[in-house]
Amino acid sequence: MKKKKTRMNKKDKRFIIVCFFIIIMCFGGIGYYYFHIDKTVKKDPKIVKKEEKKLTIVDQDSNQRPLAIMYDNNVGYSAHAGLQESYLNYEIIVEGGLTRIMALFKDKDVAIVGPVRSSRHYFLDYALESDAIYCHYGWSEFAKSDIKALGVNNINGLTNDKAYRRDTSISAPHNVFTSTSTLYDQAAATSYDTKTKDWKLLNYSVDEVNLNSTENTDTSLVSNHVSLKYSNFQTTSYEYDSQNKYYLRYMDGNAHVDKETKNQLHYKNIIIMKVNNKTIDSYGRQDLDTVGTNEGYYITNGYAIPITWSKQSRTSKTKYYDAQGTEIKVNDGNTFIQIIPMTASIEIS
Repeated sequence: MKKKKTRMNKKDKRFIIVCFFIIIMCFGGIGYYYFHIDKTVKKDPKIVKKEEKKLTIVDQDSNQRPLAIMYDNNVGYSAHAGLQESYLNYEIIVEGGLTRIMALFKDKDVAIVGPVRSSRHYFLDYALESDAIYCHYGWSEFAKSDIKALGVNNINGLTNDKAYRRDTSISAPHNVFTSTSTLYDQAAATSYDTKTKDWKLLNYSVDEVNLNSTENTDTSLVSNHVSLKYSNFQTTSYEYDSQNKYYLRYMDGNAHVDKETKNQLHYKNIIIMKVNNKTIDSYGRQDLDTVGTNEGYYITNGYAIPITWSKQSRTSKTKYYDAQGTEIKVNDGNTFIQIIPMTASIEIS
């Protein structure tokens, strides 16, 4: 006996179709939330966590090799071009009680840099710790020997007439200028690597570093004024600008201004390193104990703390430690490292 086929009426069909669409809509809504709304929620710092911050002073994702450029510092307070664009700088004593500056540039196209001057051998130790291409016009015999012995990638104006130019309106030897693009072009033409993974030196913090915080209460000093007397011929000083939270730089009491912009130079961080130095020839050239351990200060945001610096070899990176022996965190911003003789006068107030 044949069974009768049960036919579905129109009402049942409509009910099944409605249920089917409800199920599809539910799954579609869940999928949309997961792939769109949920991702937005995860990116909302108020709901989950802050977006990852980026440094502004250096591009940590870039492996462009730094340029370490020797600056003439026997030219007065208004003759330097490009120093505001450097991310890291060193001022060190040379013969005659004067100083020179070595400025490191990275990931910036700076059209006018200088005046460029000759090399001194102990500056090499600080170029090497950032794996920088060392740029200079001339050298002492000590520097010439060490550049060869240490295999330093260097661009010397005495042997490369395409790397630098002279400004004939300024008296020689204080009239040599260049640009960062020119130096990178010449580095490539010399078959130097223009990329490196070993450029990072300081322990930068994306979060603001305040030295008067709880962990530094016993050691922090108010630092609105900094004076460093290298010799009777050279005093470098800084005044804190509390509104902008950086230090305005002075040379022998005069505002240190950029040659091109006429703006006063300013820096977020100051690191002072005390070193032993001695005279090594009749011309008065110096030698420094760059390797070893000694004292200093880290200064930022209106406060200073005593630090210890340590460097294991001429090519290794200098490390900076607080009173607890922890490597210091440095504020995101440009930095001047003042390497000063042990006998020099340091005032922090």
